[in-house]
Amino acid sequence: ETGTGKELFARAIHNESSRAAEPFIAINCGAIPETLIESELFGYEKGSFTGALSKGKHGKFYMADKGTIFLDEVETMPLYLQQKLLRFIERKEIERIGSTECIPIDVRIIAATNVNLNEMVKRKEFREDLFHRLNVVGLFVPPLRERGNDPIVLADYFIKKFNNKFNKNILGLSDEAK
Repeated sequence: ETGTGKELFARAIHNESSRAAEPFIAINCGAIPETLIESELFGYEKGSFTGALSKGKHGKFYMADKGTIFLDEVETMPLYLQQKLLRFIERKEIERIGSTECIPIDVRIIAATNVNLNEMVKRKEFREDLFHRLNVVGLFVPPLRERGNDPIVLADYFIKKFNNKFNKNILGLSDEAK
């Protein structure tokens, strides 16, 4: 669900891995217009399309080389781009828009969604082969309302953190607030 900490969880995986010293690039696929997402992910060569920068642009996959790329709301990715992502996973190389050269890239992909991808696969709205490539290790991050005492622990942590940061003396939450 939205707000469960999917990106925080992905950052923790990255930070505890052998890739921790390398880039962590987070992308909310649902927040990028469909007309721009391919160039944002894979980059483009100069003059590839109207409005392209004169020197071209590196994409997020290029920027994440040797590190981790986090694809949030991966279910919003258009089908044509799902094919390009699948090709990347299989070949470990990207091809910028307007280029004929392939660039080898080594990146770990962590993908997240707040919908049932199995259902989307059944409706042919998400590629089954890509689903299986991304779903190597599936993790479920439950919403806060299902985490027992976790929200209280988090609230106490943030109260202490912001007491120090802003020189305050908030003692904690009332029983009613808890």
